[in-house]
Amino acid sequence: MRLDKFLCEANLGTRSQVKDLIRRGAVTVNDVSVKGAETRVDEETDIVCVQGRPVHYQKFFYYMLNKPPGIVSATRDKLSATVMELLRPEHRRSDLFPAGRLDKDTEGFLLLTNDGELAHRLLSPKKHVDKTYRVSIDHGLSEEDIQRLEQGVDIGEDCPTLPAKVQQLEETVILLTIQEGKFHQVKRMLMAVDNSVTALKRISFGGITLDDTLKPGEYRELTKEEVKILYGT
Repeated sequence: MRLDKFLCEANLGTRSQVKDLIRRGAVTVNDVSVKGAETRVDEETDIVCVQGRPVHYQKFFYYMLNKPPGIVSATRDKLSATVMELLRPEHRRSDLFPAGRLDKDTEGFLLLTNDGELAHRLLSPKKHVDKTYRVSIDHGLSEEDIQRLEQGVDIGEDCPTLPAKVQQLEETVILLTIQEGKFHQVKRMLMAVDNSVTALKRISFGGITLDDTLKPGEYRELTKEEVKILYGT
């Protein structure tokens, strides 16, 4: 990898900023001062320092965010605050994006990453990745309603929804597990059984449960074990 690209991906500045660091002799590779931005480095074995401080290189980042309501699941939006604005300055990177989306008024587990391959795996309709929501509804479901949701309902698409799993927590609170991500899907599924959603929170995604220590708007990096779980889906 080119040295300037390495430093950019390590979040040390723009391409022009890191080139300036290199020209000024602020960068060493294996204790040797380097002034060529095109110098090739091995990100796995070479020791790169900027002003004497080692640069930790990490290719992919994975953050579990407890998305609050009122925030848009996008990298940028002209009208509303986005989930990217919840990241601390040291964690903001131009290549991070939300893997999938939650509606503006929906809260809960949203994965932020720069790993396009993993995001594609998780969002591919062919993979049937579980997504579980805690759903508050207007009124209780009948046994027939639950059976219809679990078998698949007509939400106005070409095909009915895939079979879902319903777990009754309270009369007007259920856990709903689906394997698709159609527009407003949970709300449309409840409408299909003559009900409506009053509150919606995603509590698990791809086999990982939302960390209950995260308050709305807070986030943390996934553990290596959690990343392995996502890749195993």
